[in-house]
Amino acid sequence: MKLARDTWLVYQRQLLLMARSPVWIAVGLLQPLCYLLLFAPLLTSALAASGAHSTADAYRIYVPGLLSALALMGGLFTGFTLLGELHAGVIERSRVTPVSRVALLLGRALRETTALLIQSVLIAVLAIPFGLTVGLADLLLALAMLALMALMASSVSYGLALLVPTDAALGPVVNTIAQPLALLSGTLLPIALAPVWLRTAASWNPCYWAVEGMRALFAGHLDAPEVWRGLLLTALLMAVAVAWSARLFAQRIR
Repeated sequence: MKLARDTWLVYQRQLLLMARSPVWIAVGLLQPLCYLLLFAPLLTSALAASGAHSTADAYRIYVPGLLSALALMGGLFTGFTLLGELHAGVIERSRVTPVSRVALLLGRALRETTALLIQSVLIAVLAIPFGLTVGLADLLLALAMLALMALMASSVSYGLALLVPTDAALGPVVNTIAQPLALLSGTLLPIALAPVWLRTAASWNPCYWAVEGMRALFAGHLDAPEVWRGLLLTALLMAVAVAWSARLFAQRIR
C-alpha cells in the first residue's frame, strides 16, 4: 500500500513538471510524424509482398511498428533525464525523504510511459486519414502492450544511467543496445521480408514478439498467439527491468 501511495505521489509530481514543459511531447512527435508522412507512403508496394493488399493494410502493418519503435527507442533514451537529476543533486536530496526508493524510480518511469502513450495516441489518430482502421478493444490492448514496452525500456535506461557516469558514455551504450533491438524486431519493416537467417535471429528477440503482437491487434486478430505471447514476454521483462533498476536506485540513495 505504501509503495502504491508513494508511487502515485511521485507520479503526480512528475506529471506536473511535464505539464509545465509540454513542448517535449511535441518534440517527441516530430520524428515519428516525419516517418508517417514521408516514409510510410513509400512502403505500400514493399509491404504488398508481406500480405498488404491495400494502403489501409500497409498502414496496419507500418503504424504498429512505428509506435513500437517510439516506445522502445524513446524509453531507452529517458535515462538522460535521470542523469541530469543526478548531476543536479535532485536524487541525492531524496535521501532525507520517507518516500519509498522504488516509488521514486517507478513514478518517473510512469511519467515517461504516459508521455509516450500520449504521443502514440496522437500518431494513431493522425494515421486515420491515410486509411488506418483499428477496433477500440484492439487499440486499447495495443496501448497496454506499448505501456509495458515503454516502462521496460525506461527502467532499463534508468538502470544504465545509474551505472554510466556521463552523458558522453551513456549515449553510445544506449545506441549499442537500441539499434539491434529495433532492427531485429521489425519496427519499420516486417521481419517476414528479411532473409531466413535474419528471421531466425529475430525470433530470439523478445521485442520482436511484442511488435508482432501489436500488428496482430491492428489487424483485428485479438486471439492470435502473437498477442498473448508478446504480452507475457513484455510483462515479464518489464518486471525484471523495474526490479533491477529499482535495486540500483535504492543502492545509490541509501
